[in-house]
Amino acid sequence: MTSILGLPLTVFLQSDDGGVFAALFGGVWLLFSLAITLLMVVGLWKIFTKAGKAGWLSLIPLVNMVILAQIVGWDGLKILALFVPFLNIIFGLILFLDLARAFGKGSGFGVGLFLLPVIFIPMLGFDSSTYLGPQPGGVLSA
Repeated sequence: MTSILGLPLTVFLQSDDGGVFAALFGGVWLLFSLAITLLMVVGLWKIFTKAGKAGWLSLIPLVNMVILAQIVGWDGLKILALFVPFLNIIFGLILFLDLARAFGKGSGFGVGLFLLPVIFIPMLGFDSSTYLGPQPGGVLSA
């Protein structure tokens, strides 16, 4: 039998300690991820209902972006730009800026929606702000 550092090789092959730690860490991470996801879903649902849209539409991945664009008053070409690679980053920022304005918030809140949606989407959903509708003078106003 071969040995490593004077110990039999079977000593190194029988250690389970890393597997138990990985299972515990994975379980905690799973619960944390599920809690964050639930908070985001409920926050987006509440934003939709504040704007007079059906909340369940927030659960459908591509449809929720189209509905958000409609909430801020965008038309077809602007909505289509959300699905074009690289261009969607710019239009996503503009969408969140316009969404903040539609609820009476400032541009700083819109940047927060873009950079930290996990925090700002539930904030917008659960706060006392009301939907004002699409606001004139947005970034892409014609």
